[in-house]
Amino acid sequence: MSNRIVTVAGGNLFAIAAQYLNDATQWIRIAQLNGLVDPILPGVTTLGIPAVDASAGGGVAG
Repeated sequence: MSNRIVTVAGGNLFAIAAQYLNDATQWIRIAQLNGLVDPILPGVTTLGIPAVDASAGGGVAG
């Protein structure tokens, strides 16, 4: 699956990664794609979601 664009009203990148990437630990991939550091989203935000990659690991932004 290729990248997609979603608009969310608040929430956090952990839940979004779990929903769209089937792995909450991959939240960092969404953060990096969108230039974000904080996994907590304020207000309405439009995000790019990377393609699902089961071999990608999550973790802490460095």
